[in-house]
Amino acid sequence: MLISYDVEADALYMKFGSGKPRESLEIDDGIILDIGEDGEILGIEILAFSKRNIDLNKIIYLPPEKIIPEIIVGDVKWSELSIPNTH
Repeated sequence: MLISYDVEADALYMKFGSGKPRESLEIDDGIILDIGEDGEILGIEILAFSKRNIDLNKIIYLPPEKIIPEIIVGDVKWSELSIPNTH
């Protein structure tokens, strides 16, 4: 995993895989997933990161599908996402 933070944009990006995203999905307000050709999560962007109560030390050790429930406000609606639910 590669993590980058843009101070001016207050945006954190976690990159899990390489390749060109097939699509980007906003799964919660300011939480965007980059989805690869095979449905894998290539990256997660978190906008307004400093204003969220997210423990980066906790989530950096989790696989992408386990991070999502930790960072969104509501329940994950896996059936509405075009990615495999492996959690």
